Amino acid sequence: MIDARKLDRRVRIERPVPDTSLDGAGSGTWQPVAEVWASVQDMLPSRGERMAEGVNVASRPARVRMRFRADVTPSMRIVMGARVMQITTLPAELGRRDGIEFMVEDYSSSGSGS
Repeated sequence: MIDARKLDRRVRIERPVPDTSLDGAGSGTWQPVAEVWASVQDMLPSRGERMAEGVNVASRPARVRMRFRADVTPSMRIVMGARVMQITTLPAELGRRDGIEFMVEDYSSSGSGS
């Protein structure tokens, strides 16, 4: 059973909406699915930095737990304030449909921050 006291972050679940116009390839938008209470726990730093096409990219993985929802998929994303995180794993069922847990990641370019 999920402890409701630990669901201390309000997050928005969004799903992609593709642009169906002929010249709209890759320019889809995001549609809100739900706003829910969740537990978002950042993972400890490790080898989270890597090179992607010559640009140093730092990933910021986190574990998300929330009450059970059958409609959450890895094609969706989680928005928590200014932080936007892509879902990187299939949600795992906790208990008997008590909750779900999945991993997310947000990205930022490493560097001086200026």
